[in-house]
Amino acid sequence: MESYREFAVKLATRTGKELLSHFKKDRKLLGLRGTVKGIVTKYDINSNREIIKAISNNYPSYNIWTEESGFFNRHSEYTWIVDPLDGTVNFAAGNPLFCVILSLLKKNEPVLGVTYAPAINELFVAEKDQGALLNRKRISVSSSRKLKESYVYSCEGGERNRIRTGKINNMIYLKVRDLRKLGSAGIECAWVACGKGDAFVTVKIEPWDISAGVLLIKEAGGKATDFKGKPVKAERSDLVFSNGKIHESMVNLVRGV
Repeated sequence: MESYREFAVKLATRTGKELLSHFKKDRKLLGLRGTVKGIVTKYDINSNREIIKAISNNYPSYNIWTEESGFFNRHSEYTWIVDPLDGTVNFAAGNPLFCVILSLLKKNEPVLGVTYAPAINELFVAEKDQGALLNRKRISVSSSRKLKESYVYSCEGGERNRIRTGKINNMIYLKVRDLRKLGSAGIECAWVACGKGDAFVTVKIEPWDISAGVLLIKEAGGKATDFKGKPVKAERSDLVFSNGKIHESMVNLVRGV
């Protein structure tokens, strides 16, 4: 796994630094804030192209699944999943909470996850059965055991039904210390993994947004399931991530919504 890790870390870091070189320098991006939530910029496209090129050059037989290009099926047991710019709206608005996400699946199970947030200089790395790191230091989830003491992140993912997301958020907000939205599922997962938050709830989220985060949280001692408490699958899903200690309580809040 060392070669995979070194490759993914270098690629995510290089991509993130390139994004950072354009951050807050393109005034045209501000005009995109009032359009649609799922905006795509030339920076998403350029980062996507460079990542696909690097993976294809180094692992030509591996499948690739990216937000911008879809699925490249090379009939391999290995699949690289890529979000070249998670938090595009944040990036466009000059908000530093954006990241590059790379993960590697073997037979649909995450074995490596890398999340790099260049503007805040946070590099998260997780390997199956090897723990989770932030800037090369081991991390773990929070110790909170009660909902009323917990800070929870929320993201509507691909859900367009605001009545549903409003209901979910209201149910959570009434039971926890605070409910927050960062605008980047990758960072929300990562911050639960390192204890900055206690849980993260998202609906109709795509695999490229959370595949690295699933492994990161598990390796940091937390838990990730769907709204029924079942294992996460590599498909669009309603998911709960937590420190594990409040997981059952979080799932009970959103089950069936």
